[in-house]
Amino acid sequence: MAKLKKRFGTFWRAGLWHKVFTVFVAVIVLFVAYMYAIAQWYIYTEKSKPLTYGVSFIPDYAQSLGVDPQQTLDGLLSIGVKHVRFVSYWSDIETTQGTYDFSQLDWQFQKAEAAHAKVSLSLGLRQPRWPECHMPDWAIKEPPSAWQPQLESFMSAVVQRYKNSPSLDSYQVENEFFLTGFGLCEQIPGSLDRSRLVAEYNLVKKLDPSHTVIINRSNNALGWPAGDPKPDEYGISVYKRVWSPVVGRYMEYPIPAWYYGSLAGFQKIFLHRDMVIHELQAEAWAPNGQSLQDIGLAEQNKSLNAQRLKDRFGYGKATGMRTMDLWGAEYWYYRLTVLHDPSLWNVAKQEFNQQ
Repeated sequence: MAKLKKRFGTFWRAGLWHKVFTVFVAVIVLFVAYMYAIAQWYIYTEKSKPLTYGVSFIPDYAQSLGVDPQQTLDGLLSIGVKHVRFVSYWSDIETTQGTYDFSQLDWQFQKAEAAHAKVSLSLGLRQPRWPECHMPDWAIKEPPSAWQPQLESFMSAVVQRYKNSPSLDSYQVENEFFLTGFGLCEQIPGSLDRSRLVAEYNLVKKLDPSHTVIINRSNNALGWPAGDPKPDEYGISVYKRVWSPVVGRYMEYPIPAWYYGSLAGFQKIFLHRDMVIHELQAEAWAPNGQSLQDIGLAEQNKSLNAQRLKDRFGYGKATGMRTMDLWGAEYWYYRLTVLHDPSLWNVAKQEFNQQ
């Protein structure tokens, strides 16, 4: 004991910056240990719930890859996909003001219903895929006071049309609403106004109080959901391997799966809300701003190959969250049918049949 006191005394008489650094490191270690403990608690409490792997499906993206959207969805449903996130792009459905064309979304719901799959339906101005904010040409030059009521009328029509579908499971209002620096949303005045998000959330809950409404967090790993609206559930995106123009190479985020479990755990404790992975990266990322069609299979494999896809399923499961939609399923079908490489498709088929 005397030796311990002597050592402590010697340490504490050291310089001020030595003390500050040591205390700082101790606080970080304790905080990480606390996060890890929360993550393990969350993973344990969730493990008895059913595991649901799903996919996001965007017909426009499938078409851009040169594959037939209907055949792509048929293929995904045939390998065991039972949960699908659909989009309702305002720019696609109301190309002429006041006239709605639901034919594309209708056939998607029809296929989901025939396969007894569940659907999470994305609503609002900001929805997945570039340019993020999908506004029709006729509304672009209008001020928010004009286009927002028109958007809400459109959203009302979407909800009324599909709220009684036996496949509908949830809505996702807007997509990563406050995410800046990506997409063209910041060029649209009023697009980042929180009051707009609150109004849209309240509208959907009023039109259909019986279905879950999800609001997606606006960052891959950081931040904390604060303020209104307070949805039924939160969604988070998980990206693991991207092309970094700063370092000129592919970069793997060194974030352990339990970190996301700690975010979900903190949220459940303090906000009493569950969290789902609404976007688990499962497609290749082309370098230097190129498209996937610009690069060969060997280059695509540097970003995502069969083993990395298999690991991605395992990573999602290791977060403790039990519902996750994988991002880029259209790309699997493109590799299968256009590049004649079934490796990703076979991994996905195996994983979906094991859930």
